[in-house]
Amino acid sequence: MKARILSFGMARVKKSWREKLMDDKDLPKVFDTKNSKLAKKWGEGLCAIPRPRDIDGLMKKVPKGKLTTINELRAAVAQQYKTDIACPITTGIFAWMSANAAEEALGEGRKRVTPYWRTLKTGGEVNPKYPGGVAAQRKLLEAEGHETVKKGKRLLVVAFEKRVVTPKA
Repeated sequence: MKARILSFGMARVKKSWREKLMDDKDLPKVFDTKNSKLAKKWGEGLCAIPRPRDIDGLMKKVPKGKLTTINELRAAVAQQYKTDIACPITTGIFAWMSANAAEEALGEGRKRVTPYWRTLKTGGEVNPKYPGGVAAQRKLLEAEGHETVKKGKRLLVVAFEKRVVTPKA
């Protein structure tokens, strides 16, 4: 479903989340972090910037009862593109896009969508930026047999490391 946005008297159509997910924007890209500021943050070597649909495809491969993390997705992307590392920023953004696209599809009546709630942040933290926030994801995770615990403002999955998988590209 497309939303109409009025801009300076002209109608413009806003892309749906699923359209955004399928827009490759000249990706994937591979570059060397050597001699860049990124080397200190991410490490030296070849770095892959995946396509949004690469991340969505990996998230779809996480089976019920299992979990993955953004870092596991990064490892899968690095393996797929035969690089040393994968960009943490775009991986996180594309996971968020995938979550919104899945929620959009659910809103339109689709039954099978990307199980975004199975993709956690580092340390087993539920991503508060996913649709519905932590409350909605808690219900979905607990319905699949995962136990959650609140620590301050964060919601963590108990013993998540025992159920973590690295999806294969």
